[in-house]
Amino acid sequence: MDQLMNLLGGFGDVLTPINLLYVVLGAVMGTAVGVLPGLGSAMAVALLLPLTFTLDPLAALIMFAGVYFGGLFGDSIAGILMNTPGNSTAIAGAFEGHRMAKAGRAPQALATSAIGAFTGGILATILVVFFAPTLAEMATKFGPGEYFALAVFAFVATSAVVSDSAIKGLATLAIGLAVATIGIDQVSGAQRFTFGVMELFDGVSIVVLTVALLALGEVIYVASRVGRPEDRSLIASKGRPFLSRAEFKEALPAWLRGTAFGVPFGVIPAGGAEVPTFLAYGTERKLDRRRPNPMFGKGAIRGVAGPEAAGNATAGTAMGALLALGLPTSATAAVLLAAFQQYGMQPGPLLFERSGPLVWALLASLFIGMIVLLILNLPFAPLWARLLNIPKPYLYAGISVLACFGVYASTGSLVDQMLLLGLGLLAFAMRRFDFPLAPVLIAVILGPLAESSLREAMNNSENNPLTLISTPITITLYILLVFAIVWSAVTKLRARSGEDLVK
Repeated sequence: MDQLMNLLGGFGDVLTPINLLYVVLGAVMGTAVGVLPGLGSAMAVALLLPLTFTLDPLAALIMFAGVYFGGLFGDSIAGILMNTPGNSTAIAGAFEGHRMAKAGRAPQALATSAIGAFTGGILATILVVFFAPTLAEMATKFGPGEYFALAVFAFVATSAVVSDSAIKGLATLAIGLAVATIGIDQVSGAQRFTFGVMELFDGVSIVVLTVALLALGEVIYVASRVGRPEDRSLIASKGRPFLSRAEFKEALPAWLRGTAFGVPFGVIPAGGAEVPTFLAYGTERKLDRRRPNPMFGKGAIRGVAGPEAAGNATAGTAMGALLALGLPTSATAAVLLAAFQQYGMQPGPLLFERSGPLVWALLASLFIGMIVLLILNLPFAPLWARLLNIPKPYLYAGISVLACFGVYASTGSLVDQMLLLGLGLLAFAMRRFDFPLAPVLIAVILGPLAESSLREAMNNSENNPLTLISTPITITLYILLVFAIVWSAVTKLRARSGEDLVK
């Protein structure tokens, strides 16, 4: 009951003309960026981050909420109409979605995607409303050892478990941890890797890092591929932008099953929604084989419904993990954590006590944002698709200018501009050789927490390392980590053996 009263108070704060405008702006910006291949919600939030310093915290955060889910809504449009998913989380839904489009059912595929994203996001957000405060209360029992174990779990899960190559994942994790050490040591006050440059005494700005990795690096990568032939063409979307009763009835079980897959993965530091979306896709495909007239391979509506619901459900509970634990479970969540810190707020157990009205207003804005996104996407998806016709030189040149001006406006430092260029080139190299970016962001965000927790735990125990595994919570986290590593290794070995058999 307390949660409902707090949520109603949040709706009261959000339901003002100016705040509703920010929700709509965030939804529009997120969808527009999400439609463009290779970008997605993480880049949208990163580009928006340096432009919100003049806004009050509530306005900025509810705009971020619109961008957060808007990017996921937009990701699928390019995948369905062009077979080029805007982000990796939209790959599974694009398999059958593009087949539906080629069969003349593009409007129905887009409607299935939009309603599935809405269903998964709404149900997951409802769970966050009721369980995030409880989770935050449980997290108050966390001490330095528990926070260090949580950070280690996030590091290894996002680098060694999720990445295709554990070596590449751990290498990028090391890069992130190295960047996190730049600046003044919190304990001793000593300078670390600043080379006497005063602008580096406070470390590398998270704004510079996120914009460089997610925006400038992608721009340079796309520029390096200009002139290469592309065999993908945009399929026009004409017809009724809604589902018939029979189509809705067929998709409904898949939406619910997809939501069930996505909800638990949102609180696991696994780097995104790729795993639950493919699990949902695989489940629907297995169930389809038992039907008298299997539809997979011909444009199965359930093959779109399940993955789309799973992706947004994961995003919804990821927001809960971010608010209650201060734990970013994806690259987008890591950028959102930086947005909170920009306004002097630290997500975690005490956030609901210290900034309760702001948090409940943010949760209320999630509901409003998803309703706005459903209204924007059902009838107007074909209009969003026209963004794919913008010539890449103009589009990415504009992104570059916006990124540089945004960083300069937020810091006013030429050193940060040079860092932006250097980190952008590093991100290009990582993108070129298929190194994951998420571990870098997670390491930079959680690195200081891991370091301070480790030092505090050692100081409190007279440097006894056993204190790091002395409580049920830390033991459970490390057991789960070992299980995740073993499961990932077995899965990858099976996949490799299957490829060898095919060859």
